Amino acid sequence: MKPINKKKLDQLLTIIPDHPEVRLLHFADSGLDMPLHLQRFSKEKGYEYQINCTEQAYFSYIEKQLDRSNHTKTRYFALTRPRYIQQGKLYDFVFVTSVIAPDTREAFLQRLHPIIKNGGNILLFLPKGDHTQRFEWMRLLEENYYVASNTIDDLFEHYDLLISKKMHGWGG
Repeated sequence: MKPINKKKLDQLLTIIPDHPEVRLLHFADSGLDMPLHLQRFSKEKGYEYQINCTEQAYFSYIEKQLDRSNHTKTRYFALTRPRYIQQGKLYDFVFVTSVIAPDTREAFLQRLHPIIKNGGNILLFLPKGDHTQRFEWMRLLEENYYVASNTIDDLFEHYDLLISKKMHGWGG
């Protein structure tokens, strides 16, 4: 992952309400800035932060970089696994900085749906200016029961942000 401006990330994190028991999930395959920042944020707020490393080498690296605490869990996570649910936990916010291959995106969203709380948010970090990828993700989100999809393309230097909300009441 390319470097990310911490002040801009702090701006983004203001969308997370100051409620108890908030759970953040992060799918990542590279980078250190964002995991360290999300870990610090979670610790300050008393939130739970789990980082699912989608590459084995990255997992080995990041596990040594993050503090071991009650607020942070680090896991190696194969995106090809048939179900994503772990220990029955539901997450309020899911950050996706991993590169998700085009042929696996729909399956990714379908497997992710049951672990996001009703009304929870998915935040996809997409390459800056890649409109083809953006519109494909938006189509897939809509077809897989995510609603209110919006993009923010002026917040980060290297990324466009696509945010969508899990629809509740219909489709699982």
